Formats: sequence, C-alpha cells, structure tokens
Amino acid sequence: SLAVSPAAGPADERVETRVAGLSPGQPVTLRAVAADDRGCLFQSCAHYRADSRGELHLGTAASHGGDYTGVEPMGLFWSLAPAGMEKPYQRLIPRSTGAPMKVEVLVHQGHSPPGAMPGPVVAKAEVQRLFTAPGVRRIRLKEGVVRGSLFLPPGDGPFPGVIDMYGDEGGLIEFRSSLLATRGFAALSLPYFDFEDLPRVMKELKLEYFEEAARFLQRHPKVKGPGVGVIGTGKGAELALSMITFLPEVVAAVSISGCSSNTVADLHYGEMTLPGLRFDMNKVSVSDTGVFDIFEALDDPTSPANSPCVIPIEKAEGHFLLVVGEDDRMWKSTLYAELAIRRLQQHGKENFELLSYPGAGHRIDPPSTPFCQVAMDRVLGVPVLGGGESKAHAHAQEHSWGKIQEFLHLHLG
Repeated sequence: SLAVSPAAGPADERVETRVAGLSPGQPVTLRAVAADDRGCLFQSCAHYRADSRGELHLGTAASHGGDYTGVEPMGLFWSLAPAGMEKPYQRLIPRSTGAPMKVEVLVHQGHSPPGAMPGPVVAKAEVQRLFTAPGVRRIRLKEGVVRGSLFLPPGDGPFPGVIDMYGDEGGLIEFRSSLLATRGFAALSLPYFDFEDLPRVMKELKLEYFEEAARFLQRHPKVKGPGVGVIGTGKGAELALSMITFLPEVVAAVSISGCSSNTVADLHYGEMTLPGLRFDMNKVSVSDTGVFDIFEALDDPTSPANSPCVIPIEKAEGHFLLVVGEDDRMWKSTLYAELAIRRLQQHGKENFELLSYPGAGHRIDPPSTPFCQVAMDRVLGVPVLGGGESKAHAHAQEHSWGKIQEFLHLHLG
C-alpha cells in the first residue's frame, strides 16, 4: 500500500510518503507523474529498498539512484522534468492557480533507470497540490493603468500587502502570489508588459505604473499600512530595488537573483531616467546541444561608463532582503548583491539581509517547484542556462521561502 499525506494540501508544504506491505529489502522504483495546463507530461523517479519490516518512509529512507539520491522527502516533486516524448526545457508551473496540480505517485517493482520502462505497478496514489487555500479570493485588476490579480486571504484582515513580480518573460505569473495569500499576505501579482493592454515588449518602463500599483495596494481597505512590500525575481527583483528607492509607499523589498543596476529597458520617473545596461550578444556562448549561456553577456555594472544605470538604493528608507543562488548562470547575481551591499555600507546603512545559496541557480521559487537548469527563453525562443544543481536548488527554495515570509512579516507587521 502507498499513503501520501495530506492527499490535498498547500503546494509549498511537504507531504509524507509511506509504502507498506513490501518484502524486507525489496527493491522498488517510486515515480511521480504530473501534467501541466497544456497537457505536457512531467515525471521523476527514485530507487529505494524496503526496510526489514517491508516498509518505506521517504522522510527517513535514502534514494540509491534515479533522479536524486539521499534522504529527500520531496525529491519526487522537485525533480519532475518533461517526459522523454515531450519538448525539453519546459517549466512545470501552473498557469491557473484555481485548480490543484495533480501528481500521481506510483510504486514499481525493481529498479528501473530514468527513461526506461518501469516494472509492474504495485501501488499508486494521487496527490493534489493546492496553490490557493480555501477562502482565498482572486480579484482581477483593472485600476487606472494597472493590471494584474489581487489575492486576498480569508477573513477580515487587514493583511500585510505585497506586490509580486517576475522577470523578462512577461505576462501574468500568479502562483507565488496565491501562495503568499495562502500564507496571510494580500498579494498583488503585477505584470508590466505582454499582458492585456500593457506594451507587448519591454522597451522602456515608467516607474509611475509601479507607483500607481503601490498606492492602490496601500489604500486597499484589506491592507495593513502604512507601507507595502515588494518581491521580485530577475528583472522583477531589480524593479523591486527601484521601487523601494524612489517610492515612499514601499518599505520592504525582496530581490531574488536581481541586478543592482537597471537593465535592458530604460526606467523613467518624472524627469529622471535610469538607462538600462545592455546585453552583448557577441558574449553569448552556445553549447553543442544548442543551450545558450548568457552569463558574460550583460554590460559590466562596475564600469564607470555604466554608472548612470546604478540604482541609488542608499536613498531607500526601507529594508532589503537579497536572495541569490551562487551557481546562477543567467547573470552574476552574487556579484550584483555584493555591489548593492557595498553601496549601502558606504552610505552607513545596515538595512539589508543576504541569503546566498551554494549550488542554487537563477529562479528561486516557492518550495518543491520543479528544478529547471535549462529553460526555454520566451523572448529569445532558445534554451538558456539558468544554472544550479537540483538538490541544492530545492533546499534553497525551501529555506528561502520561510525567510522571505519572516522578513515581510517583520517589516510589514
């Protein structure tokens, strides 16, 4: 028999997986299978042996092979990757947060390597991973020029308010916002291009758009004041740094794999412009398998010629949490965090914390989000190396998620 509990629970929480009724020492392969919103199949597998009682508990038993090794209670979830017949380099993230992600866990006889036909199924169970807790409300937003989705926790509130932004893939990405609402935050998932009537491409950005979003959230009757927080990944992280620097409404910023300078698109605010650092495509290398490595391609932010691009974060009154993966291959986020900290310290500021994770890659998402070392870039249309090693990255996701919530609660009440 196979028991996975809870059978339905928040997607950022661990499950407990137990197998019983095997013979002592029996070799089995555990597999997880899931499909995304478009029907693309993802799977993972790991090799285990039953204990002397013919039982197996993934919280204490070590995997001896497959997609990961060692004691990893959630290994089957974070190692989910596109099945052999699917296009590679796809991410398993929900496009819609209303429906649970269904994961089937199977126990097969014997040890079968990844990609091979597994042995006969001896037990199976379905798990539902919920991105929205019961009672969380999702409100589609058209407020002035601002677009997005506001997720409100159940109850009267008021709740700490957080703006949530992703990177240069554009569009509306909601799953982190809905999980934040599940954890008690009023979370505004904020797209800034390629969504509804927003600009199709990220040519230039106006900080007034983000200011309007911050003011909307700050004034919302369900939001605790006086200030709001912002969390961003990649380009979204860098926008979070600009928001806390220039907008008094923003008092806490979480930067995940961000740059300490403005990049790609010029950022305007009234009369001020922060030009964007550019990517030099001549510095991109391509592997034999066609994977693009853009690690060296961004202009050097430390070059005096690029000083106008630097975000003057020392002007911020609020607090910073910088989260970086030390094996980020998208760009040099460890260096950018060091530059940001140095700038703050030079101005006598101690309003920052750094979480730096060895072996983690670029996109540090909520726990158990499947690791994706190489992902198809929506803008370039090619696979781009994000870096990281699956186990270290998974541990970074789990640890940072708790720390991010602590930081936001501390500075937003």
